[in-house]
Amino acid sequence: MGTVVSLAVPAPHRASGPAGTTGDAGTGELETHDAGAWELEAAVAAVEQVFLAHDRTFSLYRPGSEASAIARGELALGHASEDMRHTHAEALRWRLDTEGAFTPERPDGVLDLSGIVKAQAITEAGTVLLALGLQDWCLNAGGDVLAHGSPQPGGSEPWRAGVVDPADRGALITAFPLGPATSRNALATSGTAERGGHIWVAGLMRTASSGFRQVSVAAEDIVTADVLATAIMAGGRRTLDIATERWDVDVLAVTDDGGLLATPGFRA
Repeated sequence: MGTVVSLAVPAPHRASGPAGTTGDAGTGELETHDAGAWELEAAVAAVEQVFLAHDRTFSLYRPGSEASAIARGELALGHASEDMRHTHAEALRWRLDTEGAFTPERPDGVLDLSGIVKAQAITEAGTVLLALGLQDWCLNAGGDVLAHGSPQPGGSEPWRAGVVDPADRGALITAFPLGPATSRNALATSGTAERGGHIWVAGLMRTASSGFRQVSVAAEDIVTADVLATAIMAGGRRTLDIATERWDVDVLAVTDDGGLLATPGFRA
C-alpha cells in the first residue's frame, strides 16, 4: 500500500522502543524482551499478513494484483474475486451516500479502491488482534488510526491520536482521544501536504480544489472515518455539512488559508 504500519501496545506486552513495534507491511521486524514477547510476535505477524493479503489483491503498484489486471483490461470486474467485488460494491454505496464526493474510479476510468481498502485492512487487523486476546492496542496505518482499550491496561485513559499540522509536519494541531469513555475508536486524515493533489473530484480530469488543505475525521469505525475524510477533501464544505448531518462523527478541517473548522469533539 506504499505506507508504514505500526502497532503500539502497553506493558506487559511491550516491545523494545517507546511505541511498541513499527515496520513496513513487508517486513514485520520485531525485538522483544518480556514474558509476553511471543504473544506480541504473533500479533505482529498476523497484522502483517492481513495487510499483505489486501496489498496482493488491491494494490495498483503490484503488477500481479487483481487490481492491476483489471486496470490493464485483462480481468473483468465481474470475474474478479468475491473480495474485489464486495469492496467495489461498498465503495459504490459510499459514492451514493456522499453524493458523489467519494468515488472508486480515477478520472481516467481506472478502478482504484485505495480510498477504502486500507481502512478495511485496519478493521480486519483489529479483529485479529482481539481474537488473539489483545485488548489494549493502537494500530496506525499511514496516519489512519484505530484504537482499542487503553494505553494503561484495563484502565480508562484513552489513546491520543495526533493530527499533524499540514504547514509544519513536525508539529501537531491537536491530539484526539480514542477508546474508553468515547464513541470514537478511529481517526483518519486526508490531505495534500504529503502526497500533493491525489484526490479527484468525481467526473473531472483534475485534482480536487475544495478549499481544504487537510481533513481529519473521528468516528466509531475506521472505514467511516477514512472514507469521509477523503470525501470532504474532495467535496469541500458541502460534503462536510452532509457528513456531520448524516453520520456521528467529529471533523477538523484545515482550510487553504490555514483556518480551522472544527466540530465540538475537536474543540473540547
